[in-house]
Amino acid sequence: MIMYGAIAGDIIGSPYEFDRGHKKKEFELFAEGAAFTDDTVMTVAVAEALLNAGKDAPLEMIRQNVVQAMQQWGRKYPHAGYGGRFRYWLQASDPQPYGSYGNGSAMRVSAAGWLYDSLERTRAVARATAEVTHNHREGIKGAEAVASVIYLARNGKRKEEIREYVCREFHYRLNRTIDEIRPYYHHVESCQETVPEAITAFMEGDSFEDVVRTAVSLGGDCDTLTDIAAAMAEAFYGMPAILQAEVRNRVKPDMLEVLNRFDRTLNRPAADEPDCFLKGNEQVEAAIHRLGAEGTRESMAAVLDAIHWRMLQNGHFLIPTRMKFDINKFIDIGKVKVGDVVTNNEPLAFEFCTVQGPDGKLWMVAFTSEREYRKGESVNGLLSQFIDWIFDATLRNDRVEGIVINPWGEALTLPKEMISLFFQAEHPPVNTAEGKR
Repeated sequence: MIMYGAIAGDIIGSPYEFDRGHKKKEFELFAEGAAFTDDTVMTVAVAEALLNAGKDAPLEMIRQNVVQAMQQWGRKYPHAGYGGRFRYWLQASDPQPYGSYGNGSAMRVSAAGWLYDSLERTRAVARATAEVTHNHREGIKGAEAVASVIYLARNGKRKEEIREYVCREFHYRLNRTIDEIRPYYHHVESCQETVPEAITAFMEGDSFEDVVRTAVSLGGDCDTLTDIAAAMAEAFYGMPAILQAEVRNRVKPDMLEVLNRFDRTLNRPAADEPDCFLKGNEQVEAAIHRLGAEGTRESMAAVLDAIHWRMLQNGHFLIPTRMKFDINKFIDIGKVKVGDVVTNNEPLAFEFCTVQGPDGKLWMVAFTSEREYRKGESVNGLLSQFIDWIFDATLRNDRVEGIVINPWGEALTLPKEMISLFFQAEHPPVNTAEGKR
């Protein structure tokens, strides 16, 4: 899934807007009060407008679509936190640009960075999305710069190449470090004092999450700053599936429809098509079969590589939520309430099923496919979920030792220590901090 980065940045940064944070990188990612704001609403609106226009639409059609979509979505969510002049623009019968250089043009533009096949077209569309309101030179420049960074990042450019392009084309000051910016940075809503700082946070961060934490640590207009930085980080690093799941749980169904449509337009599996997320798991099954036949360290490494690859592809496993077991390899069954895994600010309403081994220890259970799941006796409930999410839930559960994958067939047992290795390693899907893989 893509285009979730900007929304995640908006939600994560929202509790710390107006310098309400402590200017530190250590904080709860989805703190109390974290919710989408006008940044998310307008990001979705621009995405829908560009999708409706099509990739080759004339720029004037794009402008018209953006106006229509932003007014429609703004009126649907009138209390999302819009600025004063933009609120009037949303209600106007004949909305006109008003010379703004505010950072709103940059925070809503991420879709333009993903949709087009050339940098020139990306910049032209980004400019068009800004001009309907933010037709000041700085407002247009901010939107073009952000879309350009996303385009370059998703096409495998190294950070130094991106920096050089931004400095050459947009003349932003990117020679300050975050530590130099942080003490003096304050709440300001202009492009010229938000976009360079967001780009610097992206440049200094070494993972998606680190970019987000770095942006939040600056303070200021934190939801917008983090929205912009996280949009760039997603294009460069990808975004952990567990954070994508948090985003999906915190936005509205109509927003999800646009996000799913956006994924399908770019030939990516949409999150409303869970079967797509199981495709590719046959490679995990083949690696487990080889491990059973050979039992070597090399074959075990191949299993871990296969699982790691599926995680990079946002792959799912199936997990049972109610079960009846009838097997010889386990003595008994236990059920564990996973109350410390939170969805939508509430503990999960279901129970993960576990198996109890001969030594009395409990293990989580997961399946690579429904075929593997059907090898056992009747089970009532299955949940398709990201592998990252399942592994994280296993690590959080202090009553289990790890997880057993495909217990009815050729089973793989992963203790918590081994699962932790997946979260200690960097695994960007396209780039690393040093450049293209």
